[in-house]
Amino acid sequence: MLILVTCCLLWGLNQVAVKVALPHLPPLLQLALRSGLALLLVAGWMHWRGVRWRDHQHTTAAGLLAGSLFAVEFALIFIGLQHTTAARSVVFINTSPFVVAVLLAWLRPADRLSLRQILGLLIAFAALASAFREGFGSSGQGASLTGDLLALGGALMWGLTTVTIRLTSLRSAPFELTLAYQLAVALVFSLIGAAVAGEAWPSQWPTLVLASVFYQAVIVTFASYLLWFWLLQHYPATQVQSFVFLSPVFGAGLAGLLLGEPLTAGLLLALAGVAVGLTLLNRR
Repeated sequence: MLILVTCCLLWGLNQVAVKVALPHLPPLLQLALRSGLALLLVAGWMHWRGVRWRDHQHTTAAGLLAGSLFAVEFALIFIGLQHTTAARSVVFINTSPFVVAVLLAWLRPADRLSLRQILGLLIAFAALASAFREGFGSSGQGASLTGDLLALGGALMWGLTTVTIRLTSLRSAPFELTLAYQLAVALVFSLIGAAVAGEAWPSQWPTLVLASVFYQAVIVTFASYLLWFWLLQHYPATQVQSFVFLSPVFGAGLAGLLLGEPLTAGLLLALAGVAVGLTLLNRR
C-alpha cells in the first residue's frame, strides 16, 4: 500500500514537473530528453535482467503501435500544458481508465461493464462536464478549451495504448520490453516533431529544469513504472488498480500548493467525480 500511494504521488507531481520546465525547455524537446534518458536506463535494466529483443521479435508490430500511441499521448499532454494548468491537465488525463473500460467492454464481451461501473462512468462524465465548461471563453483562472482538449486527447491515447497492450502479443511480453518500445518510438517521434516545429535547445539550463528532467526520466518513467509493473506481478490487479484515483487527487493538490494554480469549484467537482468514478470502476 505504501508503494502504491508513493507511485500515485509521483505521477501526480509529474504534471507539475513538466509545467515548471516548459518556459525554458520546449514540450517536444522535453519529451525527447525524458524518453531518451529513461530508455538508456531501461536498456541497462533489460541487459542486467537478460531480457533480449531477439527473443520476442513477434511483438515488434504491436510494440511499434503501442509506442506510436504512447508518443502521441505525451506529445498532446506536454503541448497541452502550455495552454492549461497542471491541476486541470492531471484531472483530465486520469480519465484514461474510463476509456479502457469502454473499449474493452466493446471489444470483448467478457469485459462488459456492470451497473456499478456504468454508474462510475456517468458520475465521472457529469463531473468532468462542469470543469470542461470552464474552458470556454476567458475565465481568467487558467482554464483553456485548447489545453483541456489536448489533455483529453492524451487520455484517449493512453487508453488506446493500454488496450493495445492487453489485446496483442505484448500482453505476454516482458514489461521492460513494452516500456522500451514506447520510449524508443516517443524519442524518435518527438525529435522529428521538435525539428518540424522549430523548437530550439535552451542556451542555459537552470537547476530547476535539470531537476525536472531528472525527476521525469529517472524517478517517474524508470523507477515508478518498474515498481508499478512489479506490483502487478505480485498482487491482484484489481487491488492495485483501486488506488489509481489518488493520482489526480495528489496532482491537483500539488499543482495548487507548488504552482499556486486555482482550484476552482468546477475542477474540484470534476476531481471528486473522477475519484468516485475510478473507485466504482475498479472495485470488486
